[in-house]
Amino acid sequence: MGIMHRTQGCAAILALCLIGFRWTPGMSQTAEYAVGADLSFLKQAEDRGTAFKDAGVIRPGLQIFKDHGYNWIRLRLFHTPTQLPNSLDYTMALAREARKLGFKFLLDYHYSDTWADPGKQYIPKAWEGKSHVELTRAVYEYTRDTIISFREAGILPDMIQIGNEVSNGMLWPDGKLPGNWDNFAELAKAGINGIDAGRGNSGRPLIMIHIDKGGDWKATKAFFDRWNSYGIAYDVIGQSYYPWWHGTLLDLRENLYFMSNEYQKDIMLVEVAYNWRPAEYKGKSAPFPETPEGQRQFLDEVNRIVLATPHNRGKGVFWWEPAVPAGRNARGMFDEDGNALPVITIFDKYTRK
Repeated sequence: MGIMHRTQGCAAILALCLIGFRWTPGMSQTAEYAVGADLSFLKQAEDRGTAFKDAGVIRPGLQIFKDHGYNWIRLRLFHTPTQLPNSLDYTMALAREARKLGFKFLLDYHYSDTWADPGKQYIPKAWEGKSHVELTRAVYEYTRDTIISFREAGILPDMIQIGNEVSNGMLWPDGKLPGNWDNFAELAKAGINGIDAGRGNSGRPLIMIHIDKGGDWKATKAFFDRWNSYGIAYDVIGQSYYPWWHGTLLDLRENLYFMSNEYQKDIMLVEVAYNWRPAEYKGKSAPFPETPEGQRQFLDEVNRIVLATPHNRGKGVFWWEPAVPAGRNARGMFDEDGNALPVITIFDKYTRK
């Protein structure tokens, strides 16, 4: 074949590839994959005497996760908690220890004194009775001031969630959805502006918007179509995926494909878990056995699905609260004697040389 024919042939092949790929300017480039864990209760557990073990050897919890390829820690922050430990000082102390081991840090603002999720988004007691304008100002100032604290301590988060599972809004009733989209958007924007005011000259952390519709592309579309209509800049779509609430693995795959193609944003499963002993599937069929091995199989399959997200948009998986005393949590990664379960080894094959 002559040079001209070879050149034309290569050009034709390249054109076909480009037709199938359809690169766009906003498309994600290769980035470190987040092997993550929400370890918000870890410090409390260890302070109270819980000993975590790997292969029977007691080791600091953070070190165990680091040894198994984990590179991100997710920590929630409550405004003024009275029963839970996740205050600013507590969160900063845990973030500081994680940074010493090289973890990246995702900060999860709940904008509440307690749990915030699709079924409840309680206004902090300190903000009760405020008008919408006053509440928006409070979100801005609180976010700004806490980010300043993290920055001055040398532990500015790498990524920040504005609210936790905000499918139904936040700071109810002011920002409750679907009735108060304008208010919700202004509250979220105030949080993002607070991050920018608090970070000073430091680089801007990535901004995540987190909902709980991992296996539901229609609900995801309804939320993000409306959210995007406000033109508020963000970087990452965060989803929760618990199969007993959020659909099958095929539902998850379908939604990851939808989000990647529709929104051209990076996507993380920021809350994932499965049980190592019977809990959610008593008396009914389960996608995997609720056993240590079934738990391992679940995470392995979820991770494979995320890795297969089109356009390299699947950017990581975070297990929710793997390090709590086993008597309190069948979804953890440690058994009743504190020994690490098989699920903790899933990322060894990806991260060990």
